[in-house]
Amino acid sequence: MENMYDNVAWVDFDTLEAFMKDVFVGVGVPEEDASVCANVLITSDKRGIDSHGIGRLKPIYVDRIRSGIQNPVTEFEIIRESPTTAVIDGHNGMGHVVAYKSMKLAIEKAKTYGMGMVAARNSTHYGIAGYYPMMAIEKGMIGVTGTNARPSTAPTFGVENMLGTNPLTFGIPTDEDFPFVLDCATSVAQRGKIEVYARAGKELPEGWVIGLDGKPRTDTQQILIDLTRGKAALTPLGGIGEETAGYKGYGYATVVEILSAALQAGSYLKMLTGVGSNSEKRPIPIGHFFIAIDIEPFTPVEEFRKLAGDILRELRASKKAPGQERIFTAGEKEYLAWQSRKDKGAPLDESLRKQLVQLRDELGLDKYRFSWE
Repeated sequence: MENMYDNVAWVDFDTLEAFMKDVFVGVGVPEEDASVCANVLITSDKRGIDSHGIGRLKPIYVDRIRSGIQNPVTEFEIIRESPTTAVIDGHNGMGHVVAYKSMKLAIEKAKTYGMGMVAARNSTHYGIAGYYPMMAIEKGMIGVTGTNARPSTAPTFGVENMLGTNPLTFGIPTDEDFPFVLDCATSVAQRGKIEVYARAGKELPEGWVIGLDGKPRTDTQQILIDLTRGKAALTPLGGIGEETAGYKGYGYATVVEILSAALQAGSYLKMLTGVGSNSEKRPIPIGHFFIAIDIEPFTPVEEFRKLAGDILRELRASKKAPGQERIFTAGEKEYLAWQSRKDKGAPLDESLRKQLVQLRDELGLDKYRFSWE
């Protein structure tokens, strides 16, 4: 997006992570859990995924805790378990904590039995999905996760927001400086990205959102309102209709919905609106699933890393389209974002800077003084 970083202030990652941890503690999250939550968010900013980093701190997590629809203290309850599987109830606690502990449990099971899968219900928004497969990568494993979410995406040939953005995310170790991490929604875009456009005062590209009349919409600010009112919907990967294969995104989103709800007897579709019959706010009890696959029982992990790297290198070295200078593989752009940002931090636009100052003042975090003040 052109001029995306005009009029921003860059703040170093250590400061932002410490600030987010202190904010979480300030609204009642235990210190250890607050560290997990802050680390998930700052990882998003480090990887250039501005839609899921510090920009989500106040409007998603702090505001939901303060409104009473999300619990700051997370009760992680194992309600069903086998040697290779488990079902978790998160009791409407912090989604980052539920997800972190769930993937950690899946990894522990995979160490012993080769594979582990954990399904969680009654959780909340867990941040950047790619964080959890990367936990598996660090242990020489393949990681997979998915989550359902508030209804925002219309099924193919429909205009009603039924499915969430429902990411289906894979993390695979390689012998390169960065792993293969495919972390994307099963919709063309997701709300966090639309919020980035809104903060920048930009209209959306045509094809991201469909109106009740079946036509594309680009009016960013009103779309953010109408998405919550059922008057607009995101389009599935592939776009509107079948000509560009929108049914594929719709199908994958449905797979994620089923695996995020049916395995753990959780909530789904319109049960996740977060709005009661009298328009009151209510919890959004979403579900997740986590899979860890130990590579060593299949093949020596170093051989796997080398072969995976060879595949990716061959893809990037293939013939490029006219006018194109580079072919990327999943996880590469995020690595390049980190290389670009590691010495200067994350970009904060004016509205986000105001949020940070507001949180600091409300919570009495006087030790933080920002460069733009």
